Amino acid sequence: MSFDRSIKIAPSILSADFANFGAEIRAIEGQGADWVHVDVMDGHFVPNLTFGPPAVKAFRPHVKTFMDVHLMIAPVDPYIEAYAEAGADMIVAHWEAGPHPHRTLQAIKAQGVKCGISLNPGTPASVISELLDLVDMVLVMSVNPGFGGQKFIPSSVAKVRAVREMIGDREVHIQVDGGVDPTTVGPLVEAGADCFVAGSAVFKGGSVDAPEVYGANIRAIREAAEAAQRA
Repeated sequence: MSFDRSIKIAPSILSADFANFGAEIRAIEGQGADWVHVDVMDGHFVPNLTFGPPAVKAFRPHVKTFMDVHLMIAPVDPYIEAYAEAGADMIVAHWEAGPHPHRTLQAIKAQGVKCGISLNPGTPASVISELLDLVDMVLVMSVNPGFGGQKFIPSSVAKVRAVREMIGDREVHIQVDGGVDPTTVGPLVEAGADCFVAGSAVFKGGSVDAPEVYGANIRAIREAAEAAQRA
């Protein structure tokens, strides 16, 4: 994957039909998704329980674009290899998941996949200043992680701006996850974000039998983001 700061929409399959993941993945990609975002939760680090490595391995054959796997789990290090072997193109770990985030990022890179670091809403951007040379992406959580459909936290915009200033000329993406929709994406783009996770904002109103709704939702987010990028 060559680096660029074009807008990327990464629908979260946490909002998909759990009984029909293959068709859902094909539908969102067919309707313009750039990446497929997989939210992994352990019921411990966050208050929900989702996809283990076997599930991610089952998703993999259906993903033709790029699969980023967001590990909202603690401890995270023991599971990195399994998620890499399951087919993740990128693994994102939380700064808050353990005492040694530098070692965690080294372990991800050792698997030959892209790596990212994620920050919860209550964590300041400054904590990752010593990690930016190791990462391919910084994920700014704009809701508290654990479940979909939450309201966007406005202070996330300032955090994105702070992260963008720290990144400088490094080839590091900034992803935002939580409450992203056509009304919230513009200020995030202006602050420096280029990749956007959207769950309910993509999947609402659509289905594998009506995938054009997914396409309309993706286009609405992209158009708002690209308008902000041009401004």
